[in-house]
Amino acid sequence: MTNSKKLIKLLKRKKLRISFAESCTGGLMSSIITSNAGSSNVFNLGLVTYSNKAKQKILKVPSKVIKKYGAVSVQCCLSMVNNLSKISNSHINISITGIAGPKGGTKNKPVGLVFIGLKFKRKILVNKYLFENKSRKNFQKITVNTVIKTVLSIIK
Repeated sequence: MTNSKKLIKLLKRKKLRISFAESCTGGLMSSIITSNAGSSNVFNLGLVTYSNKAKQKILKVPSKVIKKYGAVSVQCCLSMVNNLSKISNSHINISITGIAGPKGGTKNKPVGLVFIGLKFKRKILVNKYLFENKSRKNFQKITVNTVIKTVLSIIK
């Protein structure tokens, strides 16, 4: 059984709904979840807020956060997950922002950097990862798998 199927089964059993605000994964997270039968029982909302304007307009990330820290930052990821939780009506909310490459990285924010925010009940986490595999597709897949494993470990 794949991890995404395990996640759906566990969410169903616990009667939990999940939503995503994705940037660098471009909807892959939502796609992986909805490719499984039964996902309609647990999946509530998937937003792809790829541009800074979309993050500001849809997720109400303050422009000062993006100007000061950038879209790929703890602060932006935290704002994304908090504001997603306000509009999603889900038990679990996930935000993802990062640099998928192959270009766009800097010394301080290299390709492979990703922040994953998770809000469940009153618990809020923002984890920082630096994935070494610089292939864009692999980066996105690794990020999605990391999200699934993180959610599984939190709600078990």
